[in-house]
Amino acid sequence: MNYFNQVTEAAKFLRGRLGKFRPRVAAVLGSGLGAVAGAVKEPIVVPYSEIPHFPQSTVEGHEGRMVAGSLGGAPVLLLQGRVHYYEGYTPQQVTFPIRVLGALGLKVVILTNAAGGICEKYHQGQLVVLADHINMTGWNPLVGPNEPKFSLRKGTGLRFTDMSEAYSKRLREMALRAAVDEGITMEEGVYVGVSGPSFETPAEIRAFRTMGATLVGMSTVPETIVARHMGMEVLGISCVTNLAAGLSKQHLSHQEVFETGRLVERRLSSILERLAVWISTMLEAEL
Repeated sequence: MNYFNQVTEAAKFLRGRLGKFRPRVAAVLGSGLGAVAGAVKEPIVVPYSEIPHFPQSTVEGHEGRMVAGSLGGAPVLLLQGRVHYYEGYTPQQVTFPIRVLGALGLKVVILTNAAGGICEKYHQGQLVVLADHINMTGWNPLVGPNEPKFSLRKGTGLRFTDMSEAYSKRLREMALRAAVDEGITMEEGVYVGVSGPSFETPAEIRAFRTMGATLVGMSTVPETIVARHMGMEVLGISCVTNLAAGLSKQHLSHQEVFETGRLVERRLSSILERLAVWISTMLEAEL
């Protein structure tokens, strides 16, 4: 079975589990941020292990299940955890969940992640909307035969995907407005994606800062590329869980990432609830 057919089979399975429920907005919850799914009302829960061909999360802080239901009154589908290239997965497996979301007809995806702060004004727990990214992973998930059948709308699914607005401007504006309404300080920044799993050296962080990056992490970039290939709008939100190497005297650890994520879940959840409602209303008006 080829890749496209695997995605189609997984989407068909999920449609069966969702029944008449039709989510409008999807979100991927990153390291330590999975408890946001606890705010979903009347949840439909599907472990990744039950979904055909779906990759399994192996990292702490990634629950590994799909949660669909009502968030703030809006129909959503949350992926509670993701997989990464450093776990040994192929680029196609890493981005398989995004392909499935597109196959389900979802046109907007919110990608959250835990990130290291490169900008010195950031603090632990800072929420940052992604304005752009720099791909330093050393790979691109679109390498290989192009499959135009993944397109959700005219002008997408192309061999050469336009990334001039990787992260939707109107969704970024919504996120910043939602943060203001919730009394939460939110910045805009540029995320540099690396493959991991080792944390970056101080010299690498200095290089990334020179390039214009304000955040660094090991996910999100390939998911964004695939989402844009399919024609999905993307909103990226990073939680600064630690200051990057060389910016503090602390040694870096995944436990710190996990614990800081837990501390900001309530703030992130309140923003996502507002966004789910606003985005759903926007999409309904465009039908």
